[in-house]
Amino acid sequence: MSKGKIRVLIGKPGLDGHDRGAKVVARALRDAGMEVVYTGLHRSPEEIVETAIQEDVDAIGLSILSGAHLTLLPKVVNLLKEQGAEDIVVFGGGVMPDEDREELLKKGIKEVFVPGGATQRTIEFLREQFPGRG
Repeated sequence: MSKGKIRVLIGKPGLDGHDRGAKVVARALRDAGMEVVYTGLHRSPEEIVETAIQEDVDAIGLSILSGAHLTLLPKVVNLLKEQGAEDIVVFGGGVMPDEDREELLKKGIKEVFVPGGATQRTIEFLREQFPGRG
């Protein structure tokens, strides 16, 4: 894990074609002094994990609105474990039922954010995960 600024990959797994929320979060994190890598739309969990490892990120934020969150988000966590990169913090955001949030947390997603929430909460979450790092 790198020192200095917190490095975050923002990814859009699956077929979801809406990236406005992901771009808003990416900009907010950048404005808060973090380094952000944005993968763009329609990335597979494998592509996201490969990019995260190559870019030496501290965290992966996955934005998903397609309804496939119970499949795609845990797959990213499992792929990180397989690659020996389970120290990368995975968080998610998007439209999903409240009961699915608990399921995701049990499967290794560190936090789930819903639309309309303040981006400041995401910034605070990341700073809590990496104290003293910006």
